[in-house]
Amino acid sequence: MTTRILPAVGDPEAARVIATLLSQLPGAEPAAPVPDSTFLLEMLGRLATESIDELPEVVLVHERIGPLPALELIREVALRFPAVGVVLVTSDASPALFSAAMDSGARGLVGLPLAYEELAARVQAAAQWSVGVRRHLGRSPDLPTGPGGRVVTVSGAKGGVGATFAAVQFALAAAAAGRRTALVDMDLQAGDIGSYLDVQFRRSIADLAGIQDISPRVLQDAVYDDRTGLALLLAPADGERGEEVDDRAARHVIAALRARYELVVIDCGTQVTGANAAAVETADVAVLVTTPDVVAVRAAKRMVRMWERLQVRKAEDTAMVVNRWTKHTEIQPSLIEKITKVRAVRTPVPAAFKELQAVVDAGRVQDLDNRSTVKQALWAVAGELGLLTPLDAEPATTGEPGAALAVRSGPVARLRGGDRGALGPWLRRGREG
Repeated sequence: MTTRILPAVGDPEAARVIATLLSQLPGAEPAAPVPDSTFLLEMLGRLATESIDELPEVVLVHERIGPLPALELIREVALRFPAVGVVLVTSDASPALFSAAMDSGARGLVGLPLAYEELAARVQAAAQWSVGVRRHLGRSPDLPTGPGGRVVTVSGAKGGVGATFAAVQFALAAAAAGRRTALVDMDLQAGDIGSYLDVQFRRSIADLAGIQDISPRVLQDAVYDDRTGLALLLAPADGERGEEVDDRAARHVIAALRARYELVVIDCGTQVTGANAAAVETADVAVLVTTPDVVAVRAAKRMVRMWERLQVRKAEDTAMVVNRWTKHTEIQPSLIEKITKVRAVRTPVPAAFKELQAVVDAGRVQDLDNRSTVKQALWAVAGELGLLTPLDAEPATTGEPGAALAVRSGPVARLRGGDRGALGPWLRRGREG
């Protein structure tokens, strides 16, 4: 979950300290601090007139803000913008002030000097409350209902490069590691996950497309609990129904899955549609699979450039998996990195289709022998991407290959000429302020 934070701090030194700490919070998108209460209310008013979704989830109010006193400012924000969580930053953490702040509408209080753990806890609590309010108001359906699980998308540079097989193996590896995992087939017209796992089910992701509030019961009706331990959300059996799943429906579904499962693995296929572009945009990790041949590498470069033009994903925020690799191939992962500008994971997947043919033809890839070099490589890649360990046990993102890659939000709706991404315009205005 990405949390937009707007600090209201009049003191320049305090603003610098707060901005530094906010920049370290995971999933935080802090705007430039606003200097006084008048500017804050005007800015929130401008954002609210466009859409509640444009408002930040959290506003930090420093005790020395002016000209309006801090408690009066909190009361004003709470009354005029009830979907915003307000946190008071103060040197007086007495029970009396805490009670007064709560009465004014604050969602939390952080003492000075600031401590990272306390600030992170208060911001997260206020953000979750804000998201919950917007959900019950029927607004901001694209936002998840909490920090939830991790989302990884797997896309193919072109057809036949092995993206679906990789997605299935990533999910199986995570389930084997004890993580509650959902596997989603968002190759909406040609999804093959059901065939790979020998599953036939009457429900699909298309059945969730028109539902505004996807409750756990509704989600459970559409999900198939496979004997492998995976929760499967399949593509529609009739390919034309894939058109029912647009970018907004995809965000709805992903948010519901993220709230219920530790890990959500999404097979996005090889075509860029509104639905799978929304998935790639909101994913914590976006994987692009290619093979070491000229046609596939050109397709990978084309896909990356398209994502960048549509502001779906930047090349540096994508991980490349090289499938069917041999040490004798002329095109090596290092060359693919130079051509596509995408970091390749450290473990290439060897070319050994004979190991796979029997289980693929039988539709039982879950029974692939543990001695398979392909399986070993893909499960090693899953480990590199951080898919086998809980979120709170994962290391921070680094620049090393295989590190977990953070999402960079941007508008997907250019695919259909519709809504803008929720963060883009808000962050621009915040920086202008």
